[in-house]
Amino acid sequence: MTSSAQFAVLFACVAYASAGILLEHAPACPEQYGVQAYAHPELCDQFFLCTNGTLTVETCENGLLFDGKGAVHNHCNYHWAVDCGGRKADLVPLSSPGCEFQFGIYPDSDECSTSYIKCAYGIPEQEPCTPGLVYDERIHGCNWPDLLQPFCNPEAVVGFKCPTKVPSNTQAAKFWPFPRFPVPGDCHRLITCVEGHPRLISCGEGKVFDDQNLTCEDPELVPHCGHA
Repeated sequence: MTSSAQFAVLFACVAYASAGILLEHAPACPEQYGVQAYAHPELCDQFFLCTNGTLTVETCENGLLFDGKGAVHNHCNYHWAVDCGGRKADLVPLSSPGCEFQFGIYPDSDECSTSYIKCAYGIPEQEPCTPGLVYDERIHGCNWPDLLQPFCNPEAVVGFKCPTKVPSNTQAAKFWPFPRFPVPGDCHRLITCVEGHPRLISCGEGKVFDDQNLTCEDPELVPHCGHA
């Protein structure tokens, strides 16, 4: 058994009565410096926190659970992203207008949407997807609209209709079967067609799109986008 597992077992019985408070007469934390979080051996919504050697038992906010990986809030992750294994989880929602749980991510419409609702402490805030993406409830995040057909219309979201054929003598044809096209007036993005459906792609930080060779380049190689 690892030192962290032994540590968790030592405090299993204490944790039930001590959530959120400092533990007195407790054995030393495995590490005396920095901040470390350890899973509770029986409860998925609680965990042990060592801060410079000081031990507390913490409880995740409503809608969050502990897996040692998430950092949505206070070392806890969204409940749908956590595998609790055999640990028990309290998933009773404490709802408020627009938020099923106090912390969570939810669709903001019954229709295809380029934004979603993010709840923190029961307060809903509308968050935009990256341009060209739509909210996908299956993954609790944003996704390509062509992956949500027929719920979403990729052409309506991207504002582009992919041609059925691309002339062989064009630059776009060099990228077949995923032909590329420029976005008029946009130096940072391009459109690529995947199985006949458009996707809006970003060049990424520090790069701009060259509408002549249809590739992302360093700004100095694309004069008209050098200061974009």
